[in-house]
Amino acid sequence: MAASRDRKQDELQGAGRKSRMRTFLSYSFTFIILGAACGILALLFMRSQALPVSKMAAASELYDVHGKPIEAYGGGKSTQTVPLKQMSPNIIEATLAIEDRSFYNHYGFDPKGIARAALVNLQHMSKVQGAGTITQQLARNLYLNHERTWSRKLKETYFAVQMELQMSKDQILEQYLNQIYYGHSTYGIQAASQLFFGKNASELSLAESALLAGVPKGPRYYSPYYDMASALDRQKTVLGTMVESGYITQAEADRAAAEKLNILPLEAKKTAVTAPYFRDYIRSRVIDLLGLEENEYEEMGLRIYTTLDLNAQQIAEETIKKELEGYPELQTALIAIDPRNGYVKAMVGGRSYAENQYNRVFANTRQPGSSFKPIVYLTALREKQYTPVTRFVSEPTTFSYDKDRKKYTPNNYDGKFYGPIDLRAAMSKSDNIFAVHTILETGPERVIETARSMGITSPMQPLPSLALGTFPVSPFEMASAFTIFANQGVRVEPTAIVRIEDRRGRILYESAPSQTAVVEPTYAYVMTHLMESVFDQGGTGSRVSNVLKRPVAGKTGTTDTDAWMVGYTPELTTAVWIGYDKGRDIGTVEAHLAAPIFAEFTEKALASVPPKMFTIPEGVVHLYIDPATGKLANDSCPKSRMEAFVQGTEPREYCTSEPVRDELPQPDQEKAGSSWWNDLKRWWSS
Repeated sequence: MAASRDRKQDELQGAGRKSRMRTFLSYSFTFIILGAACGILALLFMRSQALPVSKMAAASELYDVHGKPIEAYGGGKSTQTVPLKQMSPNIIEATLAIEDRSFYNHYGFDPKGIARAALVNLQHMSKVQGAGTITQQLARNLYLNHERTWSRKLKETYFAVQMELQMSKDQILEQYLNQIYYGHSTYGIQAASQLFFGKNASELSLAESALLAGVPKGPRYYSPYYDMASALDRQKTVLGTMVESGYITQAEADRAAAEKLNILPLEAKKTAVTAPYFRDYIRSRVIDLLGLEENEYEEMGLRIYTTLDLNAQQIAEETIKKELEGYPELQTALIAIDPRNGYVKAMVGGRSYAENQYNRVFANTRQPGSSFKPIVYLTALREKQYTPVTRFVSEPTTFSYDKDRKKYTPNNYDGKFYGPIDLRAAMSKSDNIFAVHTILETGPERVIETARSMGITSPMQPLPSLALGTFPVSPFEMASAFTIFANQGVRVEPTAIVRIEDRRGRILYESAPSQTAVVEPTYAYVMTHLMESVFDQGGTGSRVSNVLKRPVAGKTGTTDTDAWMVGYTPELTTAVWIGYDKGRDIGTVEAHLAAPIFAEFTEKALASVPPKMFTIPEGVVHLYIDPATGKLANDSCPKSRMEAFVQGTEPREYCTSEPVRDELPQPDQEKAGSSWWNDLKRWWSS
């Protein structure tokens, strides 16, 4: 009986399960039918609806510090439309391989691609790979802005599906290749082919196609006009994806990678008349600050207010052209910064932007030579109580370091030695023996700390040769560091952008340069006073002293391959570099070109500014000293000079055998007291 009841119960439970399964399947089928019907209706609706009107691009505009327009982007846009059949199969396949391998197999978006990109990005913990299809990219460029929001992504996917319903794959690909941005205000493969290779899109070889297909990912990184090495690396990546996609063999890829490309020089009409290197710098800064796409920068209708002074920029370009006229292969860089607010006033990254777009202002591949010495001496003044009358003997010397395990034997650039000299003479004559003595006494590590605090970030090692500027830095770093001397020890972060507005006047970015007191004003002034002697008779900058009509301080620097002049007034700090791109040595005459460029630029750029003496801070005393002994001068000393000291470090002995006094004589009692000089300089500064 019990067994019968159990069987009956099992049968009832089985029947219940079957009934529930039939009900579930029935509902599921109904939902599937309803879902499919809704999907079909949605697709029919999307197909019946017209695509949005393509968004109209508004030109972005660039202004100088006085509100004068530098350039309006967009007006010079280069674009040429050609049918897909008039494009080389190489460029079509290269673009598909690198941008969207599944283009002909998806319906506007690629779920597998999204999953693959998500996995790669998760592995790298950053956005390494994007998931947008060619159709999505086209939809975004035609109908949407580039804001990074979920709503924009959903709209992008919606329009991509809508395009797939209303257009053929070839139509979508053709439109994409005709509007994609290749940099340099150039849109579409035909215009890009003409720009880079001077040929039609139908004539592009495999090697040329692979290079062009790699550019749209980031024209400022992969354009050969900006960085040939990165462009060729990207070309190899494209060729690799073509092999993986089955378009070409590995042997074909290798031959294409080895092919020498004939890339045309950037036409003069593609360059700005004024400040082309500055324009590129601003472009990269704005894109980074606002997180924009490459083509967005030109088409968002931005109003970019910069720190550039068009007058100073024009003077810089004209001066360089004039001074380098007889040296067709010699290159240069010039960067001028207002030390009071950090504003970049002029920037020249090379002598011809049309021939080469590499901005040497930011190239930290050049040894600064003796122009680095002020940083060494500043450290010694602060750390070891050096003064302008600290003395060493300039003579052939072999220095021991690293606990006497290593030797270093420096020489002076001109092969001369000067015997016993003080710091002022060492600065003026750029003596290397004095500099190495100083860095070994002060400590190379302390010098590096000072350099870092002054904004120099390039790699340096604590070696004796650091004193002679053997570790490369950029002109931008040197100019930034010297602004601290000019600004009484305060470093104002260099900036080139004042603010950015959208087309409606809404502020998207406004600069607020940080200000940091790096050096005590007293030490900054003493260093300035020392560097003024570089332009005195016998100084390394004396050849341009007749050009300079105002107080100027600075330091020259010369190596086998580089010539520098870094100098400043209270209103302007300028770094000038001269050399060759390929490491070729410079001659004696070429080594003397940096100083004339600096002097002429400085005087002309400040022509409307009255000459101003450097402000003397509290805590600085001026005394007459005897150059032969470094002691105080009196009537018994045949020669004397005025010297500036941080109060408390000044000498207290006289050049004669008179006994040491407990207190220095009052200014009105002898020549050494110079209150009249201090009063005069303070009056002039005010």
